Amino acid sequence: MNSKYCLLKDKSILGILNGDTNLGDYTLSDGTLIELKMPYLSGPVLCNISKRFGFPVEYGWSGGALSRWQYLSNLIDHCINNNNCSQLLAYIFRKEAFSSLLSNQSVEDISYCYNETINAAIDKINGILYFGNNELVKVGDNYIIKSTDTEIFINTPEIKTIDRDYIKSISSRTLTDINNGNYDSAITKSRTLLEEVFCYVIEKKNIVPDSSGNIQKLYKQVRELYNMHTDKNMDKRINTLLSGLSSIITAISEMRNKNSDSHGVGSARINIDNYHALLFVNSSIAMADFILSMHSKQL
Repeated sequence: MNSKYCLLKDKSILGILNGDTNLGDYTLSDGTLIELKMPYLSGPVLCNISKRFGFPVEYGWSGGALSRWQYLSNLIDHCINNNNCSQLLAYIFRKEAFSSLLSNQSVEDISYCYNETINAAIDKINGILYFGNNELVKVGDNYIIKSTDTEIFINTPEIKTIDRDYIKSISSRTLTDINNGNYDSAITKSRTLLEEVFCYVIEKKNIVPDSSGNIQKLYKQVRELYNMHTDKNMDKRINTLLSGLSSIITAISEMRNKNSDSHGVGSARINIDNYHALLFVNSSIAMADFILSMHSKQL
């Protein structure tokens, strides 16, 4: 069975996927300390998942039941044979699977715990795969195991309409998030807006945007394609502005890693106030508007 997905059958990885492995701790808004784990996949649950993926398995209620890791290992074999391991991982990692663990919590707690758990699970899996020079990555909606020295290129769909009206709509939604106290969501929307604008203006130059998810690499492409380099012969105020834009991107990249609802990092995560979130949002909106205006000027 020649597939890198076979690597998922390592018992330590199976223990992560079936909810046995503690991935960290988190204190909820009400002060409750909880363990971050993937949802517990019991034998009957694993049999039901197997049936969903076209692999009928009956749980041995009267004896003869397999261990949980065996059920999962057999299911992975089946999915390898049917070329749908990525779909299996997407199903296991889906947000709905966490409903029994996180129901009745605040939106912020649910969002943080879900994203932190998924990121921690993938990080821990990659710690196991690392010594074989492999890694599990998410590319779009797909989960792929690849060699660490192999770069994956995907066709990024062109964003058809990015204009000031679109930026205004995102601005309005982020302000609603801030007014409702959903600062993480506001930060994520702002970061996504910048990524979309960067990809849009890069694609308009008939270049494929960087697919690594690193916003600084996208901004580097924009700078090079649109000649946004400081120049000693240029007005020093423009050079100062360009330098400031780079600082904004660096801050946004770091802020998202520590504060947004997409990447939590445990003890490195800090609380922010509404005026911090407003500064983040307004900086992102201003940056997006500037890049779009610069692109329009060069048409």
